[in-house]
Amino acid sequence: MFEVSVEYTFAAGHALRGYKGKCENVHGHNYKVQLIICGEQLDSTGLLIDFGDVRKTIKVLVDRLDHRFLNDLEPFDKLNPSAENIAKYFCDELEPPVKERGLKIRAVTIWETDTTSATYRPM
Repeated sequence: MFEVSVEYTFAAGHALRGYKGKCENVHGHNYKVQLIICGEQLDSTGLLIDFGDVRKTIKVLVDRLDHRFLNDLEPFDKLNPSAENIAKYFCDELEPPVKERGLKIRAVTIWETDTTSATYRPM
């Protein structure tokens, strides 16, 4: 099994609804998203998938979220914009183009800070 990993960063604000503590207030993060893709076979050039293609795919989502208030955007207008839910959102949105290539998403990790992250692994 081969794996490739691509990371991308973005900045966004949010507030956790129903949370009792500092994070219930509006605040922001410099997020980092890491996408890990896996597959059994390499292509004719010896690549699982081109890093540039993965970055372009992630960039579409990042551009939608970057420098925005997540609570105002679907699905976070209803779903709490926690790191866990953001990781699943990236996975759900990126899974179709990854599957089209015969590959799988192993995991998506979202860092809110240098020392705190949440990971979603699809079944």
